[in-house]
Amino acid sequence: MEKTLELLKNITPFNLISTDVLKGIVDVLQPISFYKEEILYKQGASKMRGLDIIVDGSYETFFYDSAANKRVIQIYPAGTCYGGISVLLNRKKSLKTVLVTKNTRIYFLHRKYFKELCQSNESFFQYFITEFGKKMLDDEFAHFFKKPSDFDESFIAAEQLYSRKIESIEFRELVFCNHYTPAYEAAKIMALAKVSCLFVKNSEEKIIGYVTDITLRDKIVAKQADASQNIENFLDNPTIQINTQAYVYEALLMMFRTKTRYLLVEKNGEYIGFLSRNKLLSEQAQSPLMFIQSVKLVNSFTELKRKWESVAPLVYQLLNRGVYAEIVNQVITTIADTITQKIIEKVIEKLGTPPAKFVFMVTGSEGRKELTLKTDQDNAIIYEDKANEQREMVRAYFLNFATLISEHLDYVGIVFCSGGFMAQNPEWCHSLSHWKNNYKSWMDVSLPETAIKFSTFFDCRLVYGEPAIMDELREFLDLELQKPLHKFYVYIAKNALQYEPPLTFFNNIRTKTIGTQEVFDIKKAMTPVVDLVRVYALQNRIFVENTGERLKALKTLNIFTEKQYNDLHQCYYFLMSMRLKNQAKQIIQDKNVPDNLINTNNLTKIELATLKEIFKTIVDFQAGIRMNFTGNL
Repeated sequence: MEKTLELLKNITPFNLISTDVLKGIVDVLQPISFYKEEILYKQGASKMRGLDIIVDGSYETFFYDSAANKRVIQIYPAGTCYGGISVLLNRKKSLKTVLVTKNTRIYFLHRKYFKELCQSNESFFQYFITEFGKKMLDDEFAHFFKKPSDFDESFIAAEQLYSRKIESIEFRELVFCNHYTPAYEAAKIMALAKVSCLFVKNSEEKIIGYVTDITLRDKIVAKQADASQNIENFLDNPTIQINTQAYVYEALLMMFRTKTRYLLVEKNGEYIGFLSRNKLLSEQAQSPLMFIQSVKLVNSFTELKRKWESVAPLVYQLLNRGVYAEIVNQVITTIADTITQKIIEKVIEKLGTPPAKFVFMVTGSEGRKELTLKTDQDNAIIYEDKANEQREMVRAYFLNFATLISEHLDYVGIVFCSGGFMAQNPEWCHSLSHWKNNYKSWMDVSLPETAIKFSTFFDCRLVYGEPAIMDELREFLDLELQKPLHKFYVYIAKNALQYEPPLTFFNNIRTKTIGTQEVFDIKKAMTPVVDLVRVYALQNRIFVENTGERLKALKTLNIFTEKQYNDLHQCYYFLMSMRLKNQAKQIIQDKNVPDNLINTNNLTKIELATLKEIFKTIVDFQAGIRMNFTGNL
């Protein structure tokens, strides 16, 4: 008995229990031996009778995927125990498949006694809850844990959309002509090859654009143009390419954003074929991205409003199917972009051709492609500089233009920004030179309020207009950020530290009481991740917009280690998933306007434990940025 008692005292979490209680446990333990390579339990199928305390030998635990590959492998050596999480949190079913890797001896504790221990000893019980919370931060673990045993057809379609790569799609062979080929000859080449898209090369054998059946119809036949002219006079461009290792959903989102109907397929630096949007959509008949295509066909503001109101059910469905929050963000953002583009086109039809080239850009969460279901307008307009005599006319047009766009967006459901960060605000509708001065003054003055403005407008992205304007602005910022800007970075860092995760000194979640609810603001809880990643992106002149993309770029530059990247990425998108689900429920079930408040009374012990681990991780990262940029702890 004494030997067994000493063994238990050195095994977590039995070391949290008093000696008197442990003596009682020793009396009910059953010694059992297993042989090497024996499968003890099967994931989600084997019923756990209790807790296995490994004395000698080891267990190998894992999930089987659909191809019977072992996933999320973990070894339980002597001095550990298996089964607690399964009994408490998985309806008594084994969480994973368990294989005995060598001859093994265990002590078995029946679940009756195990549950009694959990009920009488809170720290013992919390150990298993906390361990499960840590596991759920791993995307792969969470995916296999949540994955249902049966898949209906729509789930399979969704899974294929987000896991299928371009290399698995049959693409068409490229057909070319030279830039000096007469238009009618180009049409003959297309007819003979039976293709709807013909790519055009210049004298250096580089692709400079393409023509389609629609090009020939709209630019030549409809306008009665001279078909003997060189085809280079009728090109659609620029050409957009995608790698064979990209995912199908990425290709579709790229097509919707760039308004192209064709993508060049690239492998090892060479173009090996092309894909049409119709081809990709036909491959995904049940895809939610068909919804985006339907938005593009809308012709009225009323119908656009109905489409936006349909986004919440779509989001809820995607999240329940196990689609990652990072992808759901992109879907919401692409729908919002498509609606914005439709509105801009309709306003241009009403007002006439703009008197200058321009960019309609979105900022904030939409600029980062991280829209949720509670969103407002964050946008601005940049137009090209014009001669003095034209400036007032150009400015008047774009202020009127911006006002109409904002009013229509508000009607659709993308509401006015309470802080006034909208293009209809004269402060955020200016020429390119004025915008350059804005950014420069924010960096030079370096005050808390300018740090906030710079952060908001650093997260900017073109939705409609002339890409060259945005490119010139980014080139300007790239040069400015190479100058000594110590004071600027201090204020940007302090801005990133103004929100702290809602964690008390005793590592409990800090809440505020609203009626009968105990809530915390999940947006404010996520903000430190967005802000600290932005600071490092600025310092390293990384101009990708999305928080996830910035994290990947920082990892590539070795600013973040693999572990730091994984920790922050998993933390951020766990919170994002919780935030999106909560908002979707508020819209669908409660018929309420969504907010960012999470009621902790509605959370499971697993979710609470996971949140605590997330907030600890964020606090640690904030300590790092505080030291690196402000020089103090």
